Amino acid sequence: MERTAVNPWTWSQQLGYHQGEVVTGNTRTLYCAGQTAMNADGKPEHDGDMAGQLELSLTNLEAVLAEAGMSLANVIRLNVYTTDVDLLFQHYGVLAARLGAAQVAPPTTMLGVSRLALPDLMVELEATAVA
Repeated sequence: MERTAVNPWTWSQQLGYHQGEVVTGNTRTLYCAGQTAMNADGKPEHDGDMAGQLELSLTNLEAVLAEAGMSLANVIRLNVYTTDVDLLFQHYGVLAARLGAAQVAPPTTMLGVSRLALPDLMVELEATAVA
């Protein structure tokens, strides 16, 4: 697989993502369901703690990726849903650091929503990955 960044403007790179990516070569595609701060028993964790929820959501996303033989390095599209955009931006470094460690800057969309599936959840990550 080869990834080519598409950035007609450079400002998004400063925020840690590309405007687009062209993926070529023989690939397998994984469409991940939204991952939240749910523990292995399906119970929400880190009530009121955006950083904690973001960390666990990322950990859960990585578990799904690993089960498919992939990692964050394979993520080509990331959607971030949050009930509090301003609070998420205060903790965005958690996400940026994990993506940076994987040496990826996937095209990302962040959406503020009135609520997620369970009232205690504050953030949900939805990804598409290729290998």
